[in-house]
Amino acid sequence: MDMISLQHVVYTYHNKYQTVNAVNNVTYSFVPGKMYAIVGKSGSGKTTLLSLLAGLDLPTQGEVLYDNAPTKEMDCDLYRRDKVAVIYQSYNLFPLLTILENVMYPLRLNKVSKKVAAGVAINKLKSVGLDEQYFKRLPSMLSGGEQQRVAIARALASKADVILADEPTGNLDSENGKNIIGILKQLAHVDNYCVIVVTHDLTIADEADVIVRMGDGKIQTE
Repeated sequence: MDMISLQHVVYTYHNKYQTVNAVNNVTYSFVPGKMYAIVGKSGSGKTTLLSLLAGLDLPTQGEVLYDNAPTKEMDCDLYRRDKVAVIYQSYNLFPLLTILENVMYPLRLNKVSKKVAAGVAINKLKSVGLDEQYFKRLPSMLSGGEQQRVAIARALASKADVILADEPTGNLDSENGKNIIGILKQLAHVDNYCVIVVTHDLTIADEADVIVRMGDGKIQTE
């Protein structure tokens, strides 16, 4: 069953000189249990595609469907909170919250009690290899690889079953990048998440179950 799909999706924007179809009549489906790598040159449309999947933008034409329901008919804030989770290259952690508080945040938004939220957050942090010594630290006290693990744990703490990752290894050295790839693969293969990664990193592409190559706003599966 499709987890999330695009049906004849077009996304158009206008600049001073021209009209650009950043995504151009794309139809494609993503299923749970797989890791997808979306690759392509700068300007190919892959980041715009991720924004559409995340509900950060809505299609100019066509539909993005989650569980067969169009995102344009949803509350996109709730969609991003409950259905999809986005992991960014820059981590996007709250600098004045502890690591534990960062991971608790989506649960507290959903009115989960502080005690229950803390229990879930601890479990998710441990699942990405961060134990009690990290919980009270601020993000600035962690390495890049550790911060990205926190960002993944926070994504897992939400109710989302689609993980969207935008250049998740872009700020990491090769060893930490390899570790993050391993976590993302496990989420797909063991925990049955639908994992979609936009990347320039060919190491991720080589590890993905499916490579989706973009060019001129179109996609083609390899």
